Amino acid sequence: MSLPVAPKPALRRFHQARWDEPILTELSTPGERGVLVSQVEPGVRETVGDVLATLPADLRRADAPALPEMGQQRILKHYLRLSQETLGADLNVDIGQGTCTMKYSPKVNERLINTPALQAMHPLQDPADAQGALQIVHELERMIAEISGMDAVSLGTQGGSAAIWANIAMIRAYHEANGEGEQRREVITTIFSHPSNAAAAKAAGYDVVTIFPDADGYPDLEALKAALSPRTAAIMVTNPEDTGIYNPAIREWVDAAHAVGALASYDQANANGILGITRARDAGFDVCHFNLHKTFSTPHGCGGPGAGANAVSTALEPFLPSPRVVKEGDHYRLVEGDSRSIGAIAPFYGVIPNIVRAYSWILALGAEGLRTVAEIAVLNNNYLLAKVLEIPGASAPYAEGRRRIEQVRYSWQELFEETGISSEEIGVRAADFGMHYWTSHHPYVVPQPFTLEPTESYSKSEIDEYVRVLAEVAREAREEPDVVRTAPHNQTVHHTHHDDLDDPARWATTWRAYRRKYLTEAD
Repeated sequence: MSLPVAPKPALRRFHQARWDEPILTELSTPGERGVLVSQVEPGVRETVGDVLATLPADLRRADAPALPEMGQQRILKHYLRLSQETLGADLNVDIGQGTCTMKYSPKVNERLINTPALQAMHPLQDPADAQGALQIVHELERMIAEISGMDAVSLGTQGGSAAIWANIAMIRAYHEANGEGEQRREVITTIFSHPSNAAAAKAAGYDVVTIFPDADGYPDLEALKAALSPRTAAIMVTNPEDTGIYNPAIREWVDAAHAVGALASYDQANANGILGITRARDAGFDVCHFNLHKTFSTPHGCGGPGAGANAVSTALEPFLPSPRVVKEGDHYRLVEGDSRSIGAIAPFYGVIPNIVRAYSWILALGAEGLRTVAEIAVLNNNYLLAKVLEIPGASAPYAEGRRRIEQVRYSWQELFEETGISSEEIGVRAADFGMHYWTSHHPYVVPQPFTLEPTESYSKSEIDEYVRVLAEVAREAREEPDVVRTAPHNQTVHHTHHDDLDDPARWATTWRAYRRKYLTEAD
């Protein structure tokens, strides 16, 4: 006789582990060791002499560094406990990280980057001894060129915003080389393009003109045409935008920019839904960039390290960052550009571990697989869109009733007007169910926003589970609002106020600063 099987709960029973884990410095016990380093043999010591004495006096410490002292097992427990207090893509349904394209990163790639040969590399290593790494860089650049349709690629930038900065730096250098640097002082973007485009242009000294959507919710072509002039240096746009809306008139945007002598820069941080379907070259762009840590599945690493890829047309190739990886016969070397190059964007070339991860991911999928990634991402997103819009109080402003590419910026404005519960409060409560949730980057044009991007990584059952959590929290907002307002309840910390976060005088970003500000009296 079989025992009855308890029905699966509608919502996963989740409670985050809480360890009140001290930091390593507090765990330190004088004299405790994780590794016992062998002492130098007397013969070697006599032959070598006092090595430290050869260092200049100003490079020698007066005292040994105050490093934590603890055994291996205690270190292992420390980091495992911290990992249990963390929401992450490998543990939770991480759909709520819109615009950041959080997806599964194959663990075989971690084995590749941990091979001894790659781990032992140094940025200052002689290129003659780094041929394998340079070959991977060169071949990945050709892959990115094929994916984008562009002519030349640099992997020298170390993140998405750095790649955007390289784009505007190349645009500026191009106009200066053509004698129009002083004339072209404006850059045009859209309100739902990544803010890094406007920020990079502003940091480069340009006046920024922002285009808002038209009556149908799409980037306004007529407003663009009215803004373009001989003063325009470039348009810098994300497409699809951070609303998930793809600009169907993108070729007309590029042609309009070219008609006044401006360049067109394509922010492809949201390229996950268009891989193998359309390319920057197909719309006539002069320059574009990808985030390897988004589109090509290298881990975000809690905000770093990232990796950027800049792709350009032949006209902009001389302005690419230096150095460039060049193949000569069967060998690869780093070559500095001429005076037209914008120079180095970072101290060293690229982020090699992430470049290897992206290279491996693309090779594993192939051209057909990349297109499948995009198709599944778009399918997942539009399924999620349909399910979220079934929740009373949720909406998807702009281009209403139209499909989106692979993310959507939704709004809880209707629920907020009814209950007073904000999107931020809903996101905090969602963490009680083990779900990550993101509102929006600024500006908050969409009221009470939440931005979801399921990518190709999540199954239908996981998307359904995520929607059930959102529906439950929306129900609580109406029927048990205090449960939402006082969340989180199942997390490592409970309800917090922002006083400390809003007052820099109370910040303590290092252990030394914490001791100075808060432990002096107690000591």
